[in-house]
Amino acid sequence: MVEITPMGSTLRVLRPAANILAFYDGRVSGKRAFSIGSNWVDDGAYSLGVCTYAVVDGADAIVYDTHISMRHAEIIRAHLQEAGVQNVRVVLSHWHLDHIAGNAVFADCEIIAHRWTKEAMLTHRVAIEAGRHHGMPAISPLVMPTRIYDESLALTVGRIPVELHHVDIHSRDGTMLVLPEQRLLLAGDALEDTVTYIAEPAGLTTHLRDLDRMAGWDVGRILPNHGDPDRIAAGGYGKPLISATRDYIERLLQARVDSALRGRALREFVAQELADGSISYFEPYDAVHRQNLAAVLAL
Repeated sequence: MVEITPMGSTLRVLRPAANILAFYDGRVSGKRAFSIGSNWVDDGAYSLGVCTYAVVDGADAIVYDTHISMRHAEIIRAHLQEAGVQNVRVVLSHWHLDHIAGNAVFADCEIIAHRWTKEAMLTHRVAIEAGRHHGMPAISPLVMPTRIYDESLALTVGRIPVELHHVDIHSRDGTMLVLPEQRLLLAGDALEDTVTYIAEPAGLTTHLRDLDRMAGWDVGRILPNHGDPDRIAAGGYGKPLISATRDYIERLLQARVDSALRGRALREFVAQELADGSISYFEPYDAVHRQNLAAVLAL
């Protein structure tokens, strides 16, 4: 029997690295967060597991994505306040709904995003606030970014240097957050475990280019917004998550001309990456893989 759990009631706070808080929800057997019927909260985020982050140093914090509901954002902000944080800025990884739903809770804060993130939010604002963009729940009001950047932006959180870098992976407006002193990458949806969700199939060649560029960055650990909570709690993923994502996309493209690849279930499709531990298997990603394959074959 599936139970609808009160929004935010299964949220847990993880501490994967120094000065990093991870706010993880979902992957809870027998529970959904919004409704039994199809909706973007449960089917696109909660069922797969969804995590947003805060970089904290003393009284200062950057919140990396505002989670899947205003209730989640309220819990995050209250937790930061209890920890002594007084100055909060928000960085949005991209414009998809499960990353911007809590923006209104941070409406009095600076909200930083790539130029194309704001552009997409403005384009779809009316539909998002009415619950017509990917359906219910609506996000109303949808609070816009207050500061935009183009290619990169250097910030500090207390004494911690932070770098924002634009990538076109998963969504053309992606913002990666790098802590260079810790060699730590907060990856939004550009990297995902078990496999990336192909939201923009026409852009896959560009995605591959930017994955190659990201592979050249000096990072040692990766924290994605969708992944295994135990691996996130233990410090995140290694750099092979980048190559696993790249190989998966290349394999999808190859499947257009290789009928044997098209017939493989997810476990077999990514068998090598599962064996070497760069990713882990989670059954709900079977449906994601089928959607990905259909999207690529339709190109």
